[in-house]
Amino acid sequence: MIDHSTRVVETKEGLHLSQVPTRARRTTSTRRSGRRSGSLNDAASSAPKSEGLETGEKEYPEPTAEEKATLRHVAESLPLSAWLVAIVELCERFSYYGCQGLFQNYIQRPYNGREGPGALGLGQHGATGLGTFFQFWCYLTPIFGAIFADQYLGKYKTIVCCCVVYILGLLILFISSLPFSLETGGGLGGFITAIILIGLGTGGIKASVSPLIAEQYPRKKMVVKTLPSGERVILDPALTIQRIYMIFYLSVNVGSLSVLATPYMEYKLSWSFASAYLLCLCMFIVGFVVLILGRKKYVDQPPKGAIVTDAVTALWIMARYRDMNAAKPSVHFKKYSLYRRLPWNDHFVEELKRAIVACKVFAVFPIFWVVYNQFSTNFISQAGQMDTHGIPNDLMQNFDPIAIIVFVPILDRIIYPFLQRARIPFPPINRIALGFTVASFAMAYAAIVQHLIYSSGPCYKSPLCPASEVNGVAQGNKVHIAIQAPAYVLIGLSEILASVTGLEYAYMKAPPSMRSFVQALFLLTYAIGAAISEALSPMAGDPTIIWMYAGIAVAALVSGWLFWWKFRGLNSMEDEMNELEAPPTKESVQSKEARGKKEVKVDGQVETIEV
Repeated sequence: MIDHSTRVVETKEGLHLSQVPTRARRTTSTRRSGRRSGSLNDAASSAPKSEGLETGEKEYPEPTAEEKATLRHVAESLPLSAWLVAIVELCERFSYYGCQGLFQNYIQRPYNGREGPGALGLGQHGATGLGTFFQFWCYLTPIFGAIFADQYLGKYKTIVCCCVVYILGLLILFISSLPFSLETGGGLGGFITAIILIGLGTGGIKASVSPLIAEQYPRKKMVVKTLPSGERVILDPALTIQRIYMIFYLSVNVGSLSVLATPYMEYKLSWSFASAYLLCLCMFIVGFVVLILGRKKYVDQPPKGAIVTDAVTALWIMARYRDMNAAKPSVHFKKYSLYRRLPWNDHFVEELKRAIVACKVFAVFPIFWVVYNQFSTNFISQAGQMDTHGIPNDLMQNFDPIAIIVFVPILDRIIYPFLQRARIPFPPINRIALGFTVASFAMAYAAIVQHLIYSSGPCYKSPLCPASEVNGVAQGNKVHIAIQAPAYVLIGLSEILASVTGLEYAYMKAPPSMRSFVQALFLLTYAIGAAISEALSPMAGDPTIIWMYAGIAVAALVSGWLFWWKFRGLNSMEDEMNELEAPPTKESVQSKEARGKKEVKVDGQVETIEV
């Protein structure tokens, strides 16, 4: 029996996985000065075997157009390495949300305890402003992380380096929140230093970890498989990537349940915030250990040099000549001749055009993130204005991840498969538009809750007034805190429809060599949303906040449906765009010789190497 292993084969179309016998294996990288030997990328360059993915695409035939239209499309199971990446993301999100969920109270309330546990005493405007800056920073820094990942270090090494920065930030946050630091006035300086470092760390991780988990799945083209039941189905990579990002987002929200524990630590333990931040630091270290121990199992594309620079140059050529094909070597040298040499091929330009489509789709997402930002800032303050019945006001935000944990399996295992069997299409553009609609309902509901608060005593439109104090602690108006829960549930459902689909779209439409960068551009829309939220922060007070909620609800609904009207035509192009990065067929490989490639046949399989 011939031993098989998975390896990365480099072609001008990008990297893809292929299966070749070990005894006949050839690697082009060892012929190119051995620059990758001994590096972390080398340790993370081979794919693990996993059920359903141990064989290459050639074992199954490709579907015909009729089979694509008539056979049921199904997703495959995830390889082990994808689950390891999900665990790392779970631990990082545990730390991120465990800390961030406390920031509103930590910044807003004074250290004297009059309004409950607090530290910096900057008020609601200051807390919302500083908290929104932190969110903006965390989603701006992925741009820098993506450049390092795609051009210099690769995704794995970028994640490792950013983890070290993240740990340093968490350590400073813990030390500066200890009682002696707060009493000596070191709290604010330490907090600002910590969130800058945490933002750098989480930005670099976020740009790389979401494309890394999808890269663990090797199949690029649809194939036909016969199940043990005799049913012929199509293994659809797009559906598998959709499942991967559903699991990825599920791990994010399981990790975010840290805010079930940290608010109680804030209220019940003597070290209050410091004890909660210490828990987050310890959990992050667990994820870092998993990342290091699993380094030999990850599939990680090596960095491609000046790939981002090449993309910017290609975009400039397109803009200068107002021709989307002007950057193609086959067109440029015949028609324009601005450059005598271009360091890319026509396929790269086609992929770049597809990425431009994705970026146009991303343009509407800042409005969605304005909605999302409310649940970790103003919704927490809103809960503090209600009758809490002993429930910490920052505990309510857990209904968001709980809703996601409940709805992800329902959608992945019941709703989406039912739609596939019923031949009811539910493509990405439709999912995103529906997500915006649900998000608008969440904000409309929050406006109703705020109206109920203003309509109730003892403080009516001035919640937490001196008349509400009991034993020196201000109490909320007589509206039960549980009434707020549906707003969080609606935001959670909208995230599955819009945010998860956005991650999926960013991966599927990005050139393989620029996935971190395109993912960072998607995350940048969150930073823009945070900037808009920052501009709205002067309205985040009583009684104007109710109008802010209502205005955001209208903006989300209108932008969602305008988005669908503008981009609905992309739904019919999904399969065509998704197969751009698929490995070349035997016929296309035969044409490589003229472009500086040579075919080598290894045990009946065609392999292309540099000559």
